[in-house]
Amino acid sequence: MGLAFLCPGQGSQKVGMGQDLFENSNLAKSHFETANEILGVDIQDIMFNGPDETLKQTQYTQPALYIVSVIIGSLLTDKGLKPISAAGHSLGEYSAYTLAGAFDFETGLKLVKVRANSMQKSGEDQPGTMAAIIGLEDDEVQNITDKISGIVVAANFNSPGQVVISGEIDAVNSAMTAAKENGARMVIPLNVSGAFHSPLMTSAREQLAEMINSIEIRDSMIPVYSNVSADPITQTNDIKHAMISQLENPVLWSQTILNMTQNGIDHFMEVGTGRVLQGLCKRINRSLTTNGVENWEQIGNA
Repeated sequence: MGLAFLCPGQGSQKVGMGQDLFENSNLAKSHFETANEILGVDIQDIMFNGPDETLKQTQYTQPALYIVSVIIGSLLTDKGLKPISAAGHSLGEYSAYTLAGAFDFETGLKLVKVRANSMQKSGEDQPGTMAAIIGLEDDEVQNITDKISGIVVAANFNSPGQVVISGEIDAVNSAMTAAKENGARMVIPLNVSGAFHSPLMTSAREQLAEMINSIEIRDSMIPVYSNVSADPITQTNDIKHAMISQLENPVLWSQTILNMTQNGIDHFMEVGTGRVLQGLCKRINRSLTTNGVENWEQIGNA
């Protein structure tokens, strides 16, 4: 059976995440201690106790999700569960590279820190927003964004009939109105601090690229499917390019899952907080075998 790990991105965080891991695992305790040092903030207090409004801030959300996914994935691997490939949604792609052996926990967290802080700053310097469009085809959404004046692009192709758009606030609002007029079933503004996966992230990409090009990244031990291409990659240069270009380009999630299925994956395991990716998998193909591991008890039962 072909097992793949899937690592969640922003939107899956919740107060209390990782606390039972910390209480039961020495590996988790060690990783949290390291994380507090690298981040220069008591991230475990924010994760365990909140408040929610603090955890939702990009500079805390991204490290929180990364920490939990890497701990759970590592504990599952130690137990003998060996994925033959991995993928992650947006921030989750960094968790996937760590679990695939491209870099260690500390290196990945340093990258995530720069990514999160630079994305937060880009959102402050060039205010933008995002919205989910439900019930239109991918090309219908792209036709709408192409006709809007100002910057607005399709940012996440999550599943058939679910596309997230991203860009300048007025342009996104205009695209939301146009989507409703063109028959979208639902249009949902997202509570985000910037226009992620859009051209408004250029300054964040430049900061991240500087960091990525200064560290040692290895070839991964298993293929990781890149958000930007939806194809499996293992080579160092491809991994660097995928991480850098990801910030300004759409997440091809639906195509990623289809490609993984065609390449022999028949069991998708969401590794980390929440059930978002399991839900998307089922919308992409109802027959897919999916499950999730987000806490200590589920690790024991996996």
